[in-house]
Amino acid sequence: MSKLILLHTSHHLTPIHRRVLNAVVLTPLSKPLLTPFSLSGLHPQCLRSSFSPPLSLRSLSARAFDSSSSSSSSTKEEALKQIDGESGPQGKVNSESVNTGTPDKDYPTGEFQFQKMSSWKSFVVKLRMLIALPWERVKKGSVLTIKLRGQVSDQLKSRFSSGLSLPQICENLVKAAYDPRITGVYLQIESLNCGWGKVEEIRRHILDFKKSGKFILAYVPACGEKEYYLASACQEIYAPPSAYFSLFGLTVQASFVRGVLENVGIEPQVERIGKYKSAGDQLARKTMSEENCEMLTALLDNIYGNWLDVISSTRGKKREDIENFINEGVYQVEKFKEEGWITNIHYDDEVISLLKERLGVQKEKVLPMVDYRKYSKVRQSTVGLSGSKDKIAIIRASGSISRVRGSFSLPGSGIIGEQFIEKIRSVRESKKYKAAIIRIDSPGGDALASDLMWREIRLLAASKPVIASMSDVAASGGYYMAMAADTIVAENLTLTGSIGVVTGKFNLGKLYEKIGFNKEIISRGKYAELLAAEQRSFRPEEAELFAKSAQNAYKQFRDKAAFSRSMTVDKMEEVAQGRVWAGKDAASRGLVDAIGGLSRAVAIAKLKANIPQDRQVTLVELARPSPTLPEILSGIGSSLVGVDRTMKELLQDLTFGDGGVQARMEGIMFQRLEGASQANPIFSLLKDYLSSL
Repeated sequence: MSKLILLHTSHHLTPIHRRVLNAVVLTPLSKPLLTPFSLSGLHPQCLRSSFSPPLSLRSLSARAFDSSSSSSSSTKEEALKQIDGESGPQGKVNSESVNTGTPDKDYPTGEFQFQKMSSWKSFVVKLRMLIALPWERVKKGSVLTIKLRGQVSDQLKSRFSSGLSLPQICENLVKAAYDPRITGVYLQIESLNCGWGKVEEIRRHILDFKKSGKFILAYVPACGEKEYYLASACQEIYAPPSAYFSLFGLTVQASFVRGVLENVGIEPQVERIGKYKSAGDQLARKTMSEENCEMLTALLDNIYGNWLDVISSTRGKKREDIENFINEGVYQVEKFKEEGWITNIHYDDEVISLLKERLGVQKEKVLPMVDYRKYSKVRQSTVGLSGSKDKIAIIRASGSISRVRGSFSLPGSGIIGEQFIEKIRSVRESKKYKAAIIRIDSPGGDALASDLMWREIRLLAASKPVIASMSDVAASGGYYMAMAADTIVAENLTLTGSIGVVTGKFNLGKLYEKIGFNKEIISRGKYAELLAAEQRSFRPEEAELFAKSAQNAYKQFRDKAAFSRSMTVDKMEEVAQGRVWAGKDAASRGLVDAIGGLSRAVAIAKLKANIPQDRQVTLVELARPSPTLPEILSGIGSSLVGVDRTMKELLQDLTFGDGGVQARMEGIMFQRLEGASQANPIFSLLKDYLSSL
């Protein structure tokens, strides 16, 4: 059985039409299939430290969440503990406690303001360009070309890495706005595999670039909702006569494997806490629950409604007209031109000819162009964007959360708790950083690792401002990390929340009978076989203990979330129960403080650190670009032993670490909302439920 499932893990996700709302990061589990599983998507909300509303407004004792062995904390950390009014014996929030965070409108927007260079600075920049290193030299009058296609990572990329990096895309657009050698930008946008948070960030930078007065054109040979969302921000949109337009609407899907498991003799025994917590549904149910349908419908309405609003505003049409056009099922490129959705129908070479004519380049000459990868090597200082002595650290946390690196995991894959903690401590111990921004793009993972990172972020927040900036998703363990920050910033469509618990084990008794396998256990202790005996169902007393354990885990996370967001437990219960929220809905319910991207997080960090908004700061990325050349070589070696590598990955993915508790968002829903790749549907179905454990 393990070998059967193993063969499926090398594939990604079920093939879904390009229109599907995308958003999946698969999380590593950790024990072989023939062992119990523990699933939980808990995520306490955001803890504010000394820079948040007055501590007297909180009435929950911090002792409930602090290590009893900690005795040498800093003065500010001690101040964090001094909550006005002790909590009751069960650590519940006082009923008068309220969330009194600063309203979103009171935070600085961080909006990009293009400022022309002075004559002296322009002279200095030109001088720097004359003596620039060879790989930083760009011909005057060049057009920056960026191919937006495939996966977009929230991490920095090294020179050996393939794919796109969101930080480098955004930085390139900012540099190009000021670079006198760049006359404009030519975006070639094709099928994207990323969430709506990243799409929103890129679109914001396209709009910012336009403030420079330079042109930015889009070329869309294959165009779905996300691709058009980006293209609509450009001044002109071109498409070839044979372009694939699939603007037909958006969908979400959920798969269920209970029937598959029954057929092979596997009985999932699931304990779910939180009526919206759907991670266990994929194993325990054959159809979607009413609560899960309600949650997914709300998310779908948010994303589709936002798309309609933005496109209608951009195209200067009524929302009803946009929706009617989509419902017509238009696929002819000519129709898009007639209705004003695109500027004109041209092949790529024809668009380049148009650019030559516009820039005064003779037809027989080559249009000077610089691509994304080469331009990424140009330093900001070369174009006059060097910062000041005020430094803000940016610590990126992308992917699934693990406490320690697995034996077979590649460096740079996911969030490794002990490495992340080292970075946090280095920022806390350094005097050169005025503030820190935790950039989160994670559906969660190991609950213990999440809690340890939360503690370190909280200690950091006791000494300097810490802002959490959310990308596509910051749910479960991802949101858990954010709750230690002073302020949480999310995009309108960032997936967040999912405070709930699912845990259980597989009963493989019937499967063992089918394959002729037998297992006998000799044990000491009433509950010694609780997780060891996968060949039978829970005994009554074991089932009761399992249920109580899940309830206890849920209460701890929910109460910590209430404390973090200065809410009552009852109020937090209303937004918890495993429900995933879009960023703007999370903000209206007190789970998020401000809506925006990284630039707004920087502006808020300045505010908290008493740095004037008009003063430039130096952003220091602590994340090492990944992967490195040795990692690439390692990947090549691994590909030579594909089946063996797949088996190792599967065994690692099914392991749950020391404590067995996971703080992760359900994999299937995350997948359907973020991204879909083409794969065998049967293989992907099994991968789906394994990745959501």
